[in-house]
Amino acid sequence: MSTPARRQFINAPDDVIDEALEGLVLANPRLLKLDPAERLVSRAKPATRKVGLLSGGGSGHEPLHAGLVGTGMLDVAVAGAVFASPTASQVRAGTLLADSGAGVLHIVKNYTGDVLNFQIAAELAEDEVAVESVLVDDDLATTSTNGGPGRRGTAATVVVEKVCGALAEAEAGADLPTVAARGRDVVTRSRSLAIALDACTHPGESRPAFDLPGDLVEFGVGIHGERGTGRIPFASADELVEQLVDPLVQDLSLGRGDGVIAVVNGLGSTYPLELAIITRQVHRLLAARGITVARTLTGSYVTSLDMHGASVTLTVADDDLVSAWDAPVRTPSLTW
Repeated sequence: MSTPARRQFINAPDDVIDEALEGLVLANPRLLKLDPAERLVSRAKPATRKVGLLSGGGSGHEPLHAGLVGTGMLDVAVAGAVFASPTASQVRAGTLLADSGAGVLHIVKNYTGDVLNFQIAAELAEDEVAVESVLVDDDLATTSTNGGPGRRGTAATVVVEKVCGALAEAEAGADLPTVAARGRDVVTRSRSLAIALDACTHPGESRPAFDLPGDLVEFGVGIHGERGTGRIPFASADELVEQLVDPLVQDLSLGRGDGVIAVVNGLGSTYPLELAIITRQVHRLLAARGITVARTLTGSYVTSLDMHGASVTLTVADDDLVSAWDAPVRTPSLTW
């Protein structure tokens, strides 16, 4: 194996996912259990008679999705290889595991492989369990105007999983169509944008996904190591954050008196001091426009391996949405 440009704590690239999933479950035995054959992480104590929530996708975005399995969020997470969709067979197995008699909601990020394999899995499982899906497509950097698949699914996935999880977990748990409809509503209310100061490096690789001069910033990056839609000059944190927030406010038609949930998300190697500075500026920019930040989540939740970057997600909030956000949650990576 060639010596990586950025040294990594790995044994062999082909073993990274299986070893990481095993370690996550060993660290959280009261919350999680593992089906290693299908790469499924599920609740240690399965829920009963509620809508099951299943999500997943390529690995490399940790703690999404396995770190968000638990009370108030996901029932099952299914892991593919790094930046690669899980197979339809894996997703079908996860769907059956998530079902406790009230049907299963698939929460799917908008990438071609994920969309296709989750659709096939739903068809394979349709004789055994009712399935609906929510397609998350919040990334403002990508659109369908060029005939592509449309906006990518990024950090708004966390908001969808939290809100849907709260509805499904409530004492009088909502039914499958209701949970699915609310999830789709959250998607329509959400937009994200991301920038990177440095690219990510795949496990075992000797070079980052792309080279970036020190005086430039990659604008509009994705969570699979994709380059952005363009490059902008490196500047102060406040200036860079403004270039993320302004397009989100415009696209969501936000104005004085509106409220949002704001997610400031690290992409892998961005440390908490940086994310706190970004959060400060997000609040300042929105306050100057008369927009209330009803709730804030700051941390690394939807990463791109070790990318040094950050994303900002804004979700237009109403009282019901904030109430669902505040509902109790207990997972390895999100608890209150």
